[in-house]
Amino acid sequence: MSEIFTPFQLGPITLRNRTIRSAAFEAMCPGNRPGKELFDYHTAVARGGIGMTTVAYAAVCQSGLSFENQLWVRPEIVPELRKLTDAIHAEGAKASIQLGHCGNMSHRRTCGCMPLGATSGFNLYSPTFVHGMNKAEIEEVAKAFGTATELLIQAGFDCVEVHAGHGYLISQFLSPYTNHRKDEFGGSLENRMRFMEMCIKEVVKAASNEDGSHKIAITCKLNTRDGFKGGQEVDELIEVARRMQQLGVDAITLSGGFVSRAPMYVMRGQFPVRSLVHYLPWRQWWLKICVLLGGKIVSPTVPFKPLFFMEDSLKFRKALPDMTFIYVGGVISREGAEKVLENGFPLFQMGRAVLEDTDFVNKMAADEKHCSGCKHVNFCVGRMYSRSMQCHKHCEDITPALLRNVARVERQNARMEKKAFRNCL
Repeated sequence: MSEIFTPFQLGPITLRNRTIRSAAFEAMCPGNRPGKELFDYHTAVARGGIGMTTVAYAAVCQSGLSFENQLWVRPEIVPELRKLTDAIHAEGAKASIQLGHCGNMSHRRTCGCMPLGATSGFNLYSPTFVHGMNKAEIEEVAKAFGTATELLIQAGFDCVEVHAGHGYLISQFLSPYTNHRKDEFGGSLENRMRFMEMCIKEVVKAASNEDGSHKIAITCKLNTRDGFKGGQEVDELIEVARRMQQLGVDAITLSGGFVSRAPMYVMRGQFPVRSLVHYLPWRQWWLKICVLLGGKIVSPTVPFKPLFFMEDSLKFRKALPDMTFIYVGGVISREGAEKVLENGFPLFQMGRAVLEDTDFVNKMAADEKHCSGCKHVNFCVGRMYSRSMQCHKHCEDITPALLRNVARVERQNARMEKKAFRNCL
């Protein structure tokens, strides 16, 4: 039996194996509450053998919403979430959920206010003006992380993942690219970590028993680097990870990139211009034109390769050998999963592999040569901005033109992979 399929103790919970479905945004929450599609998908992933499946991106308050079909944690949806966690548990898996706040990556019509950020300004991502948070708002949002954690414990979740990466609000405070504050929340790294510390402390407080032990597992998602000049780099983010460890989190998931500045550094591959333009509503005709004309210029291709965050992740493991790090990024085969464990990461996350095939883990267990059928064309990424995230192989409303585009991107990716292989020889 491979070590992949052996149990692992993560804080107070035991996973049946080393696999975790990553917090890849599903866009399956109409009305900001869990929909049937979300229920069916995560139940299927649990049935497919995953150790723990992560529901993604749950906003801690309304101002943290970046999409209309995104989860917003509030008391009235607790019974619906409980049905979801019960179904996941019935299949033998653990249930995790990612907590976050999108910060400046929203719009008034979605979040109900002028979007909040570490610093005032204008965000082209939405596009919208952004309000730099005052101290009262900072305290309010930090407390919302704790309140949301209390509700999620009631809903039966086994783990919460605090999202501190990818250019969302906590990351916006951490990064000098987005944090230009002159008060105690800006300037030095110690100051820029202050908001993150407040949020994590609230989560730890809500998830702790009287003796200090955790009721559920607490993890954080953190960048290894922001992925562009002027953003945070490895050395500084290692210090952030060290502070997370001191605050009492059970594990850290190592990722990378800024969705508003370097989106393909996060996801890899080509920016999905055609699928994004096709599924955007016509009321956003101006955005369709902008994406069509400048999408690949603003978001240039970052070629996909297996285990693409491994090099940087190893630097974190070396610097903090007694911390549990969860690997994510390009795990597409049992061979790759074995390499992750061999490099000292006891757990690993997967996104597109279990979107393309919810039985991926069971198939890895049955076949040591098994590899994902995902070709990384990112159709799913383009679709999730206005519809639910689906692989093109399972999408009923895909058009012949989009299928031709998918085939063309597959051929382009194959050529890039061959070129990269030749360059390595």
